[in-house]
Amino acid sequence: MKLANLFGSTLRAAPADVEVVSHQLLLRAGYVRQVAAGIFAYLPLAYRALMKIERVVREEMNRATGQELLMPVVQPAELWQRSGRWQSWGDEMARFKDRRQHDWVIAPTHEEVVALLASSEITSYRQLPQLVYQFQTKFRDEPRPRAGLIRTREFVMKDAYSLDRDEAGLQEQYATMYQAYQRIYERCGLPARAVNSAVGNMGGSKAHEFHYLTDIGEDTLALCDNCHYGANLEVAEFKRVLFKPAPEFAVAGISHSPQPIRKIETPHTATIDDLAKLLMIDKRETAKAVFFMGEFADQPSKLIFCVVRGDDEVNEHKVMQHTRVVSLRVATVDEISAVGAVPGYASPIGIERSKALVIVDWTVQMESGLVAGANEAGHHLLHTRYDRDYTADICADIASVYDDAICDFCGQPLQLKRGVEVGNIFQLGTRYSEALNARYTDEQGKSQVIWMGSYGIGLGRLLACIAEEHHDDKGLCWPAAIAPYQVMLVSLAKNAEIKASADQLYADLQSAGIEVLYDDRDTSPGVKFGDADLIGAPIRLTIGERSLKNGGVELKHRRSSDIRTVPIDQIINIVRDSFDLDTEEHGQTLI
Repeated sequence: MKLANLFGSTLRAAPADVEVVSHQLLLRAGYVRQVAAGIFAYLPLAYRALMKIERVVREEMNRATGQELLMPVVQPAELWQRSGRWQSWGDEMARFKDRRQHDWVIAPTHEEVVALLASSEITSYRQLPQLVYQFQTKFRDEPRPRAGLIRTREFVMKDAYSLDRDEAGLQEQYATMYQAYQRIYERCGLPARAVNSAVGNMGGSKAHEFHYLTDIGEDTLALCDNCHYGANLEVAEFKRVLFKPAPEFAVAGISHSPQPIRKIETPHTATIDDLAKLLMIDKRETAKAVFFMGEFADQPSKLIFCVVRGDDEVNEHKVMQHTRVVSLRVATVDEISAVGAVPGYASPIGIERSKALVIVDWTVQMESGLVAGANEAGHHLLHTRYDRDYTADICADIASVYDDAICDFCGQPLQLKRGVEVGNIFQLGTRYSEALNARYTDEQGKSQVIWMGSYGIGLGRLLACIAEEHHDDKGLCWPAAIAPYQVMLVSLAKNAEIKASADQLYADLQSAGIEVLYDDRDTSPGVKFGDADLIGAPIRLTIGERSLKNGGVELKHRRSSDIRTVPIDQIINIVRDSFDLDTEEHGQTLI
């Protein structure tokens, strides 16, 4: 391809409101253009890079015995109504009616369709296990698209789905896909960390996310460098150290504080900090009340009354997981007061329990004699104790992990880091197969439900993260496996003879199967070298009067400042030797 004919042009600068480096460089180098908020056009350079990524992913899916198919992006609402996600999925899912007033979905994912296909195509245990996958456009109406390709509304995803006889089969395919994902990121040149994650709207029993660690990430991860534990903030576990454990708890399981509950005046102490300062106590000796309104799929909304120790923060994702609400929002003063609680001075003691769902963190459950609200302005209760003075509908871990919290597995400090999710895998179980009647007949002739797994990678986001990882102050530095072109050939011809030599080298490179972008424009060397660095091909070849006088062609690797002159009759072999061009399994790797 000649650069002058390439659809797309380089920019001297990115728009002023573009802050993320990958977005800046992909715009400046002529890879992408924004059509609307969260919606991008991939110009030829980006599309070639995406096809390279797709090749890597396809090879790994095929290696895992996957079969490629293609499913419709528009799906009937009935499928989602049968699975329950028509009701539980929020405004991110785009819905519309056709001319016959039938409801449809622009699919954000394809579990329902896979289960529907399995219900018709799988009949016997002899047909299992199966793994199918596709590359398909998805649409999610994100409320806040951000960071270029990092969070978009329309995107191409590789989504794969495993079908198994039982949980053991699902576990085996899940492990295979976990390893396949690790190989994908390694081949794409992207360091990615697997962490435990919430199943969320997908459902199921277990999930992992793969994250590229970066300060631009919107997810917070708790990571242990000692034992390599990792988890998304939504589900991160940490060792809970009791401040003043109940003396009888470990023996009897239920104990009564030796000191009776007592109400005291605590004026102007609507916050835990103010309360601890007034009473001259540690925040760990207090109980904190936090209120949400929960929306349920199958019952009216209800006040969610959360209680954590005073030094902890409530983790909304954990609350949603344990209460099984569809959504949470912060409760209003009127909604809190309606159950008999007083904001700033609240506890579960004395409230109208029928109007609230009380969830207590297990640390509060085991602590002895916490100071809690009296549900009366300016007053608190001393020596409150779970189970003696109040109970909960749910006792669970609902506290958020914090920096330097203690790892629950090895006792070393956890570190909070930011990450961009570049893939996820889910053990779905039988949720969708039961809803869509995907069953098979076993050896005894009995009907059994198919077990499913789901595995996704967003290609555009992966491209952006690779750009974040592989760049310098001059532009992109693509790993060879996904570079749109392997070689950038720069002609500095000043006469017809040199131009003929450059044209011949271009033709020879193409004939040798080397992907080359040829800059034969009539512009200055500085502009050409600047664009070559910006576009980021792994190798730059420069041919001009000086190089020919020196015996050939100047060769420069994008990541190096060294330039050497190579005889023109050797350049093909040297470039080919720089790439592992013949290894189908591992793609093209720059040595």
